[in-house]
Amino acid sequence: METETATRWLTDAEQCAWRTYLDVNRLLTYQLEKDLQPFGLTNNDYEILVNLSESPDRRMRMSDLATATLQSKSRLSHQITRMENAGLVRRENCESDRRGLYAVLTDGGTETMQKVAPHHVASVRKHFIDMLTPEALADLRESLGPVAEHLRGQRGKL
Repeated sequence: METETATRWLTDAEQCAWRTYLDVNRLLTYQLEKDLQPFGLTNNDYEILVNLSESPDRRMRMSDLATATLQSKSRLSHQITRMENAGLVRRENCESDRRGLYAVLTDGGTETMQKVAPHHVASVRKHFIDMLTPEALADLRESLGPVAEHLRGQRGKL
């Protein structure tokens, strides 16, 4: 039998911090998505392109890419199909595991990354990095690091 515990409601300061975080998360995600639209990309597309461009041989197993991008395998499969149709990626069979598939960055995907990345970095800088002092950025890393570490650990438990 579970022991009942009283709800630990957020204090006014905690509530304000939480809502500020939610606002920044939503607004920044919206703005970065908007800034990718002229290139025909979404934030999810860009995240996939980044993951593939930073991987050995510009390829990742689909299951690893799904984990890295926090997408279900089904959702990622649909996304990769759209990106294949745009010439950004292709699927390849896995030689060592007949059931496995790789997502591979195409030359067109690499060219797109080279074209889009400077604009994306400028957007991140304009709407986030340059809004904070170096000290505030250090505080942010220190403050949110334990939360990120905790949540990474929770992923394996889902």
